[in-house]
Amino acid sequence: MRTYLYILPFLLFSFFSVQGKDNFRVSFDELSGKSKKEFIDGLLSRMTIEEKIGQLNLPGYGNVEPDAKKSDIASRIRRGEVGGIFNINGVKSIRALQEVAVKESRLGIPIIIGADVCSGYKTGFPIPMGMACSFKPENVEKAARISSEEATTGGVCWTYSPMVDISRDARWGRSREGAGEDPFLGSDMAKAWVRGYQGDDLSANNTMMACVKHFALYGAAESGRDYNPVDMSRVTAMNYYLEPYKASIEAGVGSVMTSFNEFENVPATGHSWLLKDILRDAWGFKGFVVSDYTAIQEMVNHGVGDKGAVSLQAFKCGVNMDMIADFYSSSLIGLYKSGKVMEAEIDNACRRILEAKFDLGLFHNPYQYCDEERGEKVIFSEANLREARRIATESYVLLKNDGDVLPLKAAKKIAVVGPLADTKANMCGSWIDVKTNQPYGLVEELQNRYKGVEVVYSRGANLADDEKIEFNFTDNKNNVRKLQDLIIKDAEKVVEGADAIIVALGESASMSGEGASRAILELPETQLDLLRTMKATGKPIVVVLFTGRPLALQNAEPYADAILNVWMGGTDAAGAIVDVLGGAVNPTAKLTMTFPRVTGQCPIYYNHKNTGRPMAEGAWFTRYVSNYIDVVNEPLYPFGFGLSYSKYEYGEVALDKSEMNENGTVTASVKVTNVSDVDGEEIVQLYIHDKIRSITPPVKELKGYRRVALKAGESKIVQFTIDSQLLKFYNSELQFVAEPGEFEVMISGSSDNVKKAVLTLK
Repeated sequence: MRTYLYILPFLLFSFFSVQGKDNFRVSFDELSGKSKKEFIDGLLSRMTIEEKIGQLNLPGYGNVEPDAKKSDIASRIRRGEVGGIFNINGVKSIRALQEVAVKESRLGIPIIIGADVCSGYKTGFPIPMGMACSFKPENVEKAARISSEEATTGGVCWTYSPMVDISRDARWGRSREGAGEDPFLGSDMAKAWVRGYQGDDLSANNTMMACVKHFALYGAAESGRDYNPVDMSRVTAMNYYLEPYKASIEAGVGSVMTSFNEFENVPATGHSWLLKDILRDAWGFKGFVVSDYTAIQEMVNHGVGDKGAVSLQAFKCGVNMDMIADFYSSSLIGLYKSGKVMEAEIDNACRRILEAKFDLGLFHNPYQYCDEERGEKVIFSEANLREARRIATESYVLLKNDGDVLPLKAAKKIAVVGPLADTKANMCGSWIDVKTNQPYGLVEELQNRYKGVEVVYSRGANLADDEKIEFNFTDNKNNVRKLQDLIIKDAEKVVEGADAIIVALGESASMSGEGASRAILELPETQLDLLRTMKATGKPIVVVLFTGRPLALQNAEPYADAILNVWMGGTDAAGAIVDVLGGAVNPTAKLTMTFPRVTGQCPIYYNHKNTGRPMAEGAWFTRYVSNYIDVVNEPLYPFGFGLSYSKYEYGEVALDKSEMNENGTVTASVKVTNVSDVDGEEIVQLYIHDKIRSITPPVKELKGYRRVALKAGESKIVQFTIDSQLLKFYNSELQFVAEPGEFEVMISGSSDNVKKAVLTLK
């Protein structure tokens, strides 16, 4: 009886509260003169517990046309069961569903629309790894700004980007989405993405909220296999993998997405140290956390609990929004009624979603991101296409150029062969809505640019040795597989009399990305056969390499005179490729991820540790030291490597003083000279090696870079300022410290062949 007396006031209060709420709808006039907190406090006070839980639900509906208002998702929105929608197609559908939310749901709370706008919306840019190779954060910021301007005309106000996972293993297909293997450069690129998407005013109709992913450590999946566990120490995590996420938080990113992997035997989506201790407490993140696609549901497969248990674990760790799984929708009300989740906790999670909507201006104007008229002006605009092409040229990495085969010399006939030579679908990569607006592939672009030159084409090879792989990963399904010897013979006929042969090899767009891990990074034998056959003609061989990751090119490199790695270059990839091949643009990009010689070297990265038995520099094989018996330790192309049509020489590294204290600075200088007759731009890189410290140091770490324009024959002094902040690391207690001792200061145009000087921190 006493129990009934206790709950009766609560039941009566709840009944009358809900009755009072029935007459309330969000009034935009209420925003006048009210702070964000005041407005959201008032809104929360009128919401039922079910409506609050509804805001934490992010379902996905790809296509709800022709009548969005009659769809299942519209019914759910009317009932207050939806906080946002994942990857929905069509601005008309988005506006219709927004009208349902604002005009037909009880409270009129607008929905947030998110999409994977990762390397462009309609105007496509190079894959993020390619853009990072420019060592030019302003390129990334510009691409993100254009993507935001375009996407926000199509109903999208939230992008699931940037991906800032550090990747040291090229087998992992999602390497393409990040900045590579280095935390210093990755942090700079992460901040640029956030600035570009979010701008200075998140409530403007041409900016959108960024979502940094995947938190955390997803890029270190075991054996490079997608969704696999991650096993590393917290010290390694803090020193190498978490820095770009932290940089995104410092840049003001509005949301964070959890990752699929486990860490320390706990799924990351339910990992308290990551989501509470680091993200919230140490870094002070104030935005909201969303799971990745069904990540909460997948915790069941990890074996840590049933639907209710994993929902509780993720929610208690601070995951505010459930993407796709609908676990929160079905579990949280029961967890609330059983007392395992308090209403105050639900309020806190709901508040974060409502704050994001407030910051995006959705309460002021829920339709401001549905602007087809503005879209007609900005999407594929001349200015956007021009920037996409420029950024693409600055992402292409020249890996080899023996005999200065490039730029292409005057010719009467140029032959283009290879399975990727004439596929426009391959140019942009594979993200949603990124399309090529240009009518030309590589062959057509060459034919249009080289008037008076005969440009001929032959496919020359199948994409893959395995017929099933070819069928699954050939973007052009009409490109029917043929007998290899027949198409090679056709190529041999076509290239007769050519002055140069361009061989387009590598991966199709769908061979990298999510769910596209590879165990073999070498070129398929079909492609190698074509390359060897072309080399036997005695003609200059230029390989144009399409790829979304580093490939193992030891077996291919000897048969190419030049190799231009063009990644997946975006909307005007072909135009940019011909700009570089023909010399209109001098390549400047440098690798941000190491290219192994063979797959067996993976994972391979420049900032590795020494063992107790390190391999002597330049040695081939020595027993009982750390090396292989069948391949050298060194990669084929190291981090930071990239050639140019110009050639540069570096002088010795000079320090303005050899010692400094914790509050001091030292200036490191080097003279860089363009010793060629071609004007160019060099990316000068600063590395530092802590010689002795309390935990084992890496052999070197990138700590700075400068792009320096040098005319033919010109020299410049390039300077870097070093302070104690650059010398800090996380020790075994996870304290961020700089320990006294000697540091090697290295400057070069690559992570290898560095010049050194020694600095002492007193």
